[in-house]
Amino acid sequence: MKVQEIMTSDVQGCSPDTNLAAAAKMMWDSDCGALPVLNIHGQAVGMITDRDICMAAATKNKAPSDITVWETVSGKAFTCRMEDDVHMAMDIMKRERVRRLPVVDEDGVLQGMVAMNDFVLLAGEAKGGKIPGISFEDVVRTMKAISAHRILVGI
Repeated sequence: MKVQEIMTSDVQGCSPDTNLAAAAKMMWDSDCGALPVLNIHGQAVGMITDRDICMAAATKNKAPSDITVWETVSGKAFTCRMEDDVHMAMDIMKRERVRRLPVVDEDGVLQGMVAMNDFVLLAGEAKGGKIPGISFEDVVRTMKAISAHRILVGI
């Protein structure tokens, strides 16, 4: 099964200079917990989550409308391609410990998003009766890798 078969195509993104209040409103309006951060060419250069917004608002001592997305994100975007197998996308999620991946075309331009929710909802099902689905074990292994406690160094 290919990523393009399960990805969400109607995806909002924000720019690096979008303020956190505007990004939070986009998430609220789109009923999502993360937005890809896009450069002027529509390429994903980062991700911002609702948690990122909360932590920045709580720690920067500024109004969310005065904090840009770029001040908050790491500047890394882990992506997958539309033609990638869904198991490859899950491997990226496991390795990078992320729940969502922007889906890009060959030029790196955003085409959609794939999230752990997509895999959970498809677990154990076969699409069209002939394409193998995603096993419950695949989903649990991926979620376990993402959810593993990070080791904090220097504390």
